[in-house]
Amino acid sequence: MQFRQQALSKLQSPEQLDLPVRFARPQGWLVLIVTVAVMIGAAFWAVTGTLSSTVDAPGVLTHGQGSYILQSPVSGQVTAVLAQEGKRVRANTPVLKVRTPQGTTVVRTLAAGRLTAMVATIGSVVTTGSDVASVERIRKADDPLTATLYVPAQSGASVPVGASVDLTVQSVPTQQYGVLRGRVKAVGRTAQTRQRISGFLGSSQLGEQFSKDGQPVAVLVQLDRAPGTKSGYRWSSADGPPYPVESMTLASGAVHLAEQHPIDWLLP
Repeated sequence: MQFRQQALSKLQSPEQLDLPVRFARPQGWLVLIVTVAVMIGAAFWAVTGTLSSTVDAPGVLTHGQGSYILQSPVSGQVTAVLAQEGKRVRANTPVLKVRTPQGTTVVRTLAAGRLTAMVATIGSVVTTGSDVASVERIRKADDPLTATLYVPAQSGASVPVGASVDLTVQSVPTQQYGVLRGRVKAVGRTAQTRQRISGFLGSSQLGEQFSKDGQPVAVLVQLDRAPGTKSGYRWSSADGPPYPVESMTLASGAVHLAEQHPIDWLLP
């Protein structure tokens, strides 16, 4: 009965209509305004802003014509090394003398180029078909350098011709001289096997290194020329290193893909 009496008393009393109604505190309005402003700004950036991504890949500086592996045509002991590593050689240049039971055989180059690696040494024993040297094919002394990157196959299709590339060269301190600039000249259509990479670079070690994570796609990078620099190429620093860079130097490249609007990632 006590609760019933209180309810009847409340029904008989007038409503408190003269009291002000507070819809929201000033702090609440401020939070709401900031939230709306942020949402509008984010939507505007998603439509007008751009984002760029990169594909990173290992590679090597070359002269573009590839290399070949020189193999011994006979079995025997090396008695003389006739060519110096790093020097240019002509076709049919004597490289080694190998003593066999039938006499001494001279191992010669197959094509002109630069002797990039000499595997055989005086006193070592070679067998028929064993690797004794690698020669990089060079047409002329002033052939420009290029870079060959080995991009993972799943990322190869996203690399466009003409994309800018930043190359970190192993023999050049990046913090002091920056990165080497270039652009994608060609993208391979088929994945490269270890044997194919080894044959092109003239190095089974590099073939294994570049294919250890699967068969990659070869990307040819044309380096930007800058005659005023010591190296002859353009770097992110003003002058680049005070010395030339050599072919068969390892490098890693960052290929800059086409810029996209953030909204493109959200829309199907």
